[in-house]
Amino acid sequence: MTAMDRKGVFSATPAAADPAETARVLAELAANASNAVRAAHARALSPQPLPYDPFAPAKAFTAFQMALMSRPLDVMQRQMDAAQEWAQLWTSTASRALGLETEPVVTPQRGDRRFSSPAWSEEPAFDALKQAYLLAAQQLADLVETAELDPETHAKVDFFSRSLMNALSPSNNPLTNPDAVRKTLETGGLNLLQGLSNLLEDLGGERGLVKRRVQEAFELGETIAATPGQVVFENDLLQLIQYAPSTEQVFKRPLLFVPPLVNKYYLFDLTPRSSFLKWLVDEGHTVFVISWANPDETLRDKGLDAYVTEGVIAAMDAVQKATGEADLDLVSYCLGGTLVAITLALLAARGEAGRVASATLIASLVDFSEIGEWSAFRGEDDLRAFEAHLDHKGYVEAHDLARLFSAVRANDLIWGPAVSHYLLAEEGRPSDLLWWFDDAARIPARFLKDYGRKVLRENRLTEGGLTIDGTTIDLKAVKTPVHIVAFKDDHVSSWRRTFENLKAFGGKTRFILGGSGHNAGMINPPSAGKHGFWTGDDKAPDADAWFAGAAKHEGSWWPAWRERLAGAKAAKVDARTPGEGGLPAIEPAPGRYVRVRY
Repeated sequence: MTAMDRKGVFSATPAAADPAETARVLAELAANASNAVRAAHARALSPQPLPYDPFAPAKAFTAFQMALMSRPLDVMQRQMDAAQEWAQLWTSTASRALGLETEPVVTPQRGDRRFSSPAWSEEPAFDALKQAYLLAAQQLADLVETAELDPETHAKVDFFSRSLMNALSPSNNPLTNPDAVRKTLETGGLNLLQGLSNLLEDLGGERGLVKRRVQEAFELGETIAATPGQVVFENDLLQLIQYAPSTEQVFKRPLLFVPPLVNKYYLFDLTPRSSFLKWLVDEGHTVFVISWANPDETLRDKGLDAYVTEGVIAAMDAVQKATGEADLDLVSYCLGGTLVAITLALLAARGEAGRVASATLIASLVDFSEIGEWSAFRGEDDLRAFEAHLDHKGYVEAHDLARLFSAVRANDLIWGPAVSHYLLAEEGRPSDLLWWFDDAARIPARFLKDYGRKVLRENRLTEGGLTIDGTTIDLKAVKTPVHIVAFKDDHVSSWRRTFENLKAFGGKTRFILGGSGHNAGMINPPSAGKHGFWTGDDKAPDADAWFAGAAKHEGSWWPAWRERLAGAKAAKVDARTPGEGGLPAIEPAPGRYVRVRY
């Protein structure tokens, strides 16, 4: 390999590690190792139940093996196809070793950043290793598709097999990652010592996640979540922030934003140049946002009913008091959108539908009959294990939920940072979005038990049987205009499933498809000119038919959506100053609740 790569990875001049820096790293490593041992001992002695079923992989793969054994002819065909593919790869590899031009047998999927280093394509040995790995991963995925399994078991096998292959990627190994090999030669191995110290530091923490290491942090209220405003209402579950106007006149109808519970609200108020809420303020809207409490054990019994009545509806009551307006626009995101859908149905049942002029559900689901890879976590055994954990603690820790989301996007949120911090010993780039992602929140036990069983597993919100505050919920009774916004590369709320929201409600519905993924697609200021978006025939029979006839537009979806907003068509009034209306100011934004960390 060395001869082949004389001008590549191995052309780096081997260097001796700096003695002083080596001594510093070794001292740090020893301290981190001690902390890691203590943390592992404490975890081993912890009496709390695990938040997941530890036997789930074994049960899933046993069912997978039995399913394959029942279809020997299909398995044999897969084996024959695989043999031909490997022969093709070996032929291609040999041809390239002889200096011949060859086309790759298999290439990374779009967006796979693991093999972005030029060495993975330019140097034959690393290219062959990459293709061998990708081919094996593809063949395992094909084999999973061969097995006749029920949807829930199939989701588990698919998830666990992909997780295994993600872990086995040559990009994660210091001996087979060309960037790690080069860095090791250049530093005399000091990067691996520092990386081991970083790993032990993370193992010694409580989060069980790769800690992002960056030179620059952000400060709430100063460089992030800095849009001026005041908290004008609070209860056990939330603080309500009203933002200061930046225009002399504002639209008469106010706007209330409902974020999800799992992450704090300031995804929508990151740095000023990317703040969705600030953009709305600058467009002339009176903007309110819910900042959910980061709960402790005292809120363990706050369930789905409470988050609708004491949460969304209580915030609506406060907006009405603060502005004197009888109706508002509701805007929501992810789980916040599910809460808003439930709220709309409850208001309709109470004869109070007129309180909402329009509702927007961004990257939200109301029908959970098909949730893709998330089906791997809603089995009966999974729910029982999770509920036992919740009963013990009274809430789920933020880092437990972060681990779940990271596992679904392991290459970006686990293995990518691991390579950066453990193999290369490099600091990451400052990112307001990732800084926010690290600042997750707990969720109370009762809410998660209600949501996990009634909404996720039993799908009562769409199929019927969900009651809130003693009232049966019926989405078809909702006549309020509903705007649906989805994102093309969303890994949490698939846009095709989100499109089905158009059929869930009884009134007029509109649809916009933005580019990018679940979080990055949301934060798309017009000034950035990124991602693009699609609009089409909202009466199309299905998502694929809609997309086939949709028109793509450049730039951000924000202005196109705002033009459809009921409040953007309302009359204007003099700007409203927070605290000078029907509710006094309590404290400046972003308030106390968003600052609570455990």
